[in-house]
Amino acid sequence: MQTKKGQSIEDASMQMIEDEIGVHQYNEKEWPIVRRIIHSTADFDFADKNKIIFHKDAIQSGMNALRNGCSIVVDVNGVIGGLNKQNPKDFGNNIVCNISSPEIMELAKKEGKTRSQVSMRAAISDIEGGIVAIGNAPTALLEVIQMVKEGIVKPALIIGIPVGFICAAESKEDLSKLEVPFITNIGRKGGSSSASAIINAIFKLIRAESSS
Repeated sequence: MQTKKGQSIEDASMQMIEDEIGVHQYNEKEWPIVRRIIHSTADFDFADKNKIIFHKDAIQSGMNALRNGCSIVVDVNGVIGGLNKQNPKDFGNNIVCNISSPEIMELAKKEGKTRSQVSMRAAISDIEGGIVAIGNAPTALLEVIQMVKEGIVKPALIIGIPVGFICAAESKEDLSKLEVPFITNIGRKGGSSSASAIINAIFKLIRAESSS
């Protein structure tokens, strides 16, 4: 639960972001998500050269799925660390992260793949109709994209915002060509905090819609 002091600091931070950004290209549902990412990273590039890109159905599909208690599949525990824990509790969302499972490690070694790739394959039943949030591993995002192309899974939303130099920008470009709902960005920037910020922001939109 946010304290009064904590809330006032957050409000002041959000106002500073508004003041520094000024005019932007995002609509009334997209902007709170982009602003939340900037707030979590202090990086204004997410509204500029490394801008966030939304599939036309991304936000509504994500809101519907979360509201209905879908699973949230993440690539690393860092994404879980950045989540507001009350939201999944209130809406009944199961958070899945298989990256540290001994079985996943063993299988990755056996198949010559990254743990991130194998962990996504292992989560097919949770990904189907669920939300995938990838902030760290481009190989995890590429695996999910491949699974979608194979027709074996259809997530409600793919949040693909891995940070890095090898295949990070390329994996996001591949994601932006899919027909399934996605939220991604241009370039190498991203990270676990950005992925969790997107989920937190979507939950905030759900709560705002419910109270209006």
